[in-house]
Amino acid sequence: MNKFLRIVTGFLGVILLQLSNNAQAADLSAGEQIFNANCAACHAGGNNAIIPDKTLKIDVLEIYSMNSIDAITNQVTNGKGAMPAFGGRLEAEDIDNVANYVLSQAEQGW
Repeated sequence: MNKFLRIVTGFLGVILLQLSNNAQAADLSAGEQIFNANCAACHAGGNNAIIPDKTLKIDVLEIYSMNSIDAITNQVTNGKGAMPAFGGRLEAEDIDNVANYVLSQAEQGW
């Protein structure tokens, strides 16, 4: 019976992990569309038309501790400095998608 319970528990754990990963998976295609519609005017190609030194390139994101989904999500949601807040304009899922897209593009070199 103990062996059976371990097998069932392990199986359920794998299923729950898969469901959790699927629920959290970002839609990079949607993120790209959101980026192009809302961010590209200032950040085309990962650049920054307003403050040229603060690009979305991975090395710059690392310098400013913006190289995580949480940090990018916070910036997009709340804005900072010259960047407006998009929390009232975009849904949380859209912000998550665009944050994942930005980090993905940064890691690939735009």
